[in-house]
Amino acid sequence: MTSRFQALVLSISLLAANAWGQAKPPGSRSNSGKAAPAIQQPSPRDLANRLKPEMRERGLAVLGEPDEVARIRIATELARTGTPESMDFLISVLTSDRSARVRYAIIEGIGSRPSPRVREALEMVAASDPEAGVAILALEKMRGQRARELRELLAKRIAMARRDGDKEALRKLAAEDERWISITTGAMLPAFLRAPAAAFSVKASDQPVRVLAFGDFGTGSDMQKKIAAAMRDYHGQTPFDFGITLGDNFYRAGMDSPSDPRWQTWYSDLYDPLGIKIYATLGNHDWYGPDSPAAEILYSGRSPSWRLPSPYYTFTAGQVQFFAIDTNEMSEAQLLWLDAAISESRARWKVVYGHHPIYSAGAHGENPVLIARLLPLLKERVDVYIAGHDHDMQHLKPEGGVHFFIAGGGGQITRQVGPGPRSNFARGVNGFAVLEADRNRLRVTYIGTDSKPMYEHTLQK
Repeated sequence: MTSRFQALVLSISLLAANAWGQAKPPGSRSNSGKAAPAIQQPSPRDLANRLKPEMRERGLAVLGEPDEVARIRIATELARTGTPESMDFLISVLTSDRSARVRYAIIEGIGSRPSPRVREALEMVAASDPEAGVAILALEKMRGQRARELRELLAKRIAMARRDGDKEALRKLAAEDERWISITTGAMLPAFLRAPAAAFSVKASDQPVRVLAFGDFGTGSDMQKKIAAAMRDYHGQTPFDFGITLGDNFYRAGMDSPSDPRWQTWYSDLYDPLGIKIYATLGNHDWYGPDSPAAEILYSGRSPSWRLPSPYYTFTAGQVQFFAIDTNEMSEAQLLWLDAAISESRARWKVVYGHHPIYSAGAHGENPVLIARLLPLLKERVDVYIAGHDHDMQHLKPEGGVHFFIAGGGGQITRQVGPGPRSNFARGVNGFAVLEADRNRLRVTYIGTDSKPMYEHTLQK
């Protein structure tokens, strides 16, 4: 180690130690046993009093609440407001609260906000928090912020290539962007695992198809088991040819590895008895674990039913071509691939499926990114877009010839949904969807926990 590097490390260590030492309340004892000098900065109580009136009582409650869980809940509520006053107050609590769980919750709540004050706090915590888990989370939030900034530069360069019509530069930059997706998200998914699998076929073009579709399911809960039993019951009467998932396959952060024991109890025990292949897509929860996307792709080689050849891919079945997409990251490479795949398709019906809805009357509402980037590729070219994410069942009015369906009731706790201006059907219930298609008709039916239809809609050509 060079002397210059040693000096740099020593300087950082001293700064970090000093920063965490200043976090101690005035009058507390230092490691030497002497009283630490008072800090000339606003106290947490002073900062709580600067909060907006509707937040002030909650802020003061954090300081006086002995219940750790209650402090976490209130701190999380304050973080969601995103106001500068809330950020300053929570940073002061971060450097004074003795509970590692409270500090972890605060970092989780404010760590993605790109403000100088938040960054200073993250640096201090990463270097000196006595709890390793809290320091690791702070470091991860810093990595995400800085990686997103660098990727924004790449996005600007991609936009330039698109504007200039430079196809070769766009191809190279889009490929590089695939690598930066993993760098930004922190997921260990190499670019070659993101490359779309070659198109394949699962049923002859002259045959009708019946497809099971469900999302938001992998919890191990009694409700997931109940829905899986309803699927098996329905399948016993009217067999499926295959299934598709609409993401959030496994909560809360996907799978740790292809050998994660939950594969058996949360997936195989429930869906392998159907005796069909299930072609999956990734949801946001499947991306939360750093190893989960790769684990879910690689598990395809171990399972008789689970199939996820890549984060986005296409296949044909009967008169339908299915396009499985990764809506967590509508990268330039994926958009170029989807545009070309739709253009090349000669299928009678075209169905695109992914996790996030484009339109929804549910908790998450409209998705402006998908409206701007994905929807223009689908209009007048695709018949159905079906998604999950909202834990309910919806059918929304078509736009540009695209019919929008949501089937996010596969096992997770549902959310109430009321009809919106685009709604044809909206219910906050558990269930699954069935897609049936021949040359002239494509029908989508919603099935409840009793294995009985609750809604259906038929498209004709």
